[in-house]
Amino acid sequence: MRFPIRFESWYGLLSSALLLRPSDSYVEVGDEVGDEVGDEVGDGEVECRMGWAFRARFPRSAVAHTARLESMPLSRGVHGFGGRWLVNGSGDRILTINLEPTQRARVLGIPVRLRQLLVSIDDPEALAEQLKSRP
Repeated sequence: MRFPIRFESWYGLLSSALLLRPSDSYVEVGDEVGDEVGDEVGDGEVECRMGWAFRARFPRSAVAHTARLESMPLSRGVHGFGGRWLVNGSGDRILTINLEPTQRARVLGIPVRLRQLLVSIDDPEALAEQLKSRP
């Protein structure tokens, strides 16, 4: 299931000029499926992408906790330090996704640690529910 990253209209225009289009920015939660060639059944995967600026892929089983962010950050785009990354096109409706163990992401193609992902989503509650659901 794909959840588009939420963009405010002004930022959508600005970022599109930089080829960082809202249509290329999403969180996708894969179904729990087994591999037909005999590998172990996985927990599915989660992919977060903001165009060319940010990309992370990690197993759903790494999601330790989710919560709505109550504060509204002033910045938009991709910002982070020490494993905490904000990926947003809007200052509201931000879901915090805590990961255990720490995962890998890429920012501008450079590998970084990812222990907490904060992402702006139109329906953060639906994404949180999808991340915790198990068959």
